[in-house]
Parts: sequence; structure tokens; C-alpha cells
Amino acid sequence: MAVRNKPSPFDCIIFDLDDTLYPSNTGIGAAVKKNIDLFLMEKCGFSQSKASTLRVELFKSHGSTLAGLRALGYDITAEEYHGFVHGRLPYELIKPDIQLRNLLRSINQRKIIFTNSDRIHALRALDRLGITDCFEQIICFETLNPNLPNSTRPDEFPVLLKPSPDAFKIAIQAANVDPRHTLFLDDSVRNIIAGKEMGLHTVLVGETVKNNVGDYVVECVNSVTLAEVIPEIWGSRVDDYDQKLSRTNSELDALLSAYTAVGA
Repeated sequence: MAVRNKPSPFDCIIFDLDDTLYPSNTGIGAAVKKNIDLFLMEKCGFSQSKASTLRVELFKSHGSTLAGLRALGYDITAEEYHGFVHGRLPYELIKPDIQLRNLLRSINQRKIIFTNSDRIHALRALDRLGITDCFEQIICFETLNPNLPNSTRPDEFPVLLKPSPDAFKIAIQAANVDPRHTLFLDDSVRNIIAGKEMGLHTVLVGETVKNNVGDYVVECVNSVTLAEVIPEIWGSRVDDYDQKLSRTNSELDALLSAYTAVGA
């Protein structure tokens, strides 16, 4: 019986950046929260206790503090906000990751970053990891909000971010991908749910137990984990009597579920 290679069902792999391509325990996330609180205190006049509470509330209701503040009528530019919140981050905490680089270089499909962060932050983080050249495209805050610099009032152009369906539509169009053939990795449950609703195949990063949120679950993005849980990224070996891959959404779902590792 002959054996042949079956091509990967994925034409493109889309990666979130923060807490996905580098661990959440680096300290960057904690520093971002601290800087947002300082921004609310120094630029908006909130008390320390109110700042922390408001940051959480605005994230839940609007996807980010910036989006929430502008919706509330605060005339704050994205450049001012990102310059304060990201401009003073301890990027030295992000270390070069040669294993991650080798993993990304082993993936032949198009690889794209999709982040809510601004482009300057994305480039600095990717540069620290040593993987900037591994990606074809960066879809970021500026991609999702091209008209924001032209606004004449804070609420004229609502800030678009993941998990907004409109943000995903812009990203899918910008990346020029077919969601049925695209794998999306993110550490946010909300983003994964939204990605699934847009037809993307999804990987929830940062969990160890399979759940009903994503099509796959991985504790972290490394070669061992991805090769075990999602080997079809690199294609798979099948007997010659198997039917050819039919790229309908339902059949792709069946194919993907068959490869999900127990306890991943």
C-alpha cells in the first residue's frame, strides 16, 4: 500500500503577538497595566484606585482603555496614548528566542501578525525576539484604525480592536486570506471566540487542557507543542486510498478535530 504526503489544510498562519509569541510572565503585561494606570492618573486626573478599576472596566466594555476614553469624550490621540503606555516599557525583558525563530522558519505557509498594539510596539517586540523577518505582514492598530488621525472629535471614529467582528473583517481583508484555510493563534478567549465566528480555525494559547473555546489548545508556541497538537501545519502522511483533501468548512473541521491531541 503506497503512502504519500497530504498537504496542509492551512494556507496561512496568523499569530497574535503579546502573551502569545512570548510568555505572559515576562513582565511586559504587568508593565502595560501599570503604565495605563499612570496615564489615567497623570493625563486624565483619576485617583489611583479609580484608575485601576476604570482600566478593567474600559477593557471589558470597549476592548482597550484608549477606545473607552475616546468613547467617553476624552480627546486623546493614539500616538499620545501609545507613546506613554508602550514608550516606557522594559523591552529588555523580552529575550531573543532562537527556538521560536527556527519553528517559524520551518512553517512554509504565509505568516502574519495580528495585534491590537501599535506598529512601533509590535516591531520592537518582534525585534527583541529576533523574528521580525519571519513574518510577511503586520496587522496592527494603525491597520484597523486608518481614519483615526483625521477625526475632528473623539467619538467620530470609534476605535476598532479585536475582538470586534469589524476588526476581524478588516484583518482578513488586509491579509487577503480565506478563513476556512487559515489558522489563528491568540491567548485571549474573547479573540478566539470572535475568530471562530469569522470562520477561522483557532488555537487558544496559554492553556493546558482542551476546551470548547478553540479548535486547539496549546500551553505555549514552541516546536514540540505545535508538532504534537497541530502536525497538519506541516502536512501529514496518509495512505493512497484516502480521499483528497476537500476544502469545505465542515470537512476541514472534521480533519482538524481528528488531529487534536488529548489533554493538549
